[in-house]
Amino acid sequence: MAIRGIRGATTVSADEPDLILQATRELLEEILEENPGMKLEDIGSAWFSVTEDLVSTFPAQGAREMGWGLVPMLCAREIPVPNSLPRVIRVLVHWNTETPQSEITHVY
Repeated sequence: MAIRGIRGATTVSADEPDLILQATRELLEEILEENPGMKLEDIGSAWFSVTEDLVSTFPAQGAREMGWGLVPMLCAREIPVPNSLPRVIRVLVHWNTETPQSEITHVY
């Protein structure tokens, strides 16, 4: 078994808690769907980042609302690179799995 990283990202139209939470849930649901066999008890941790224009809530709250309460999670701010895409939520999920790195599906 190995720890595999799964990346994902999505955007929201505005800095509103409901939009951020819904987008986070949709992103995580798609990651679960695109990586067959992924179970919550096999997720080691999740690291979320948001662009500096998203400050109204933590994306990890959306994960908790869908049952990820035992998964250790951290939220942070992205580096404010000039002219980068605004209102972005990114995640790096650490998954304990036998799945080879070449079969991991990242979601954007």
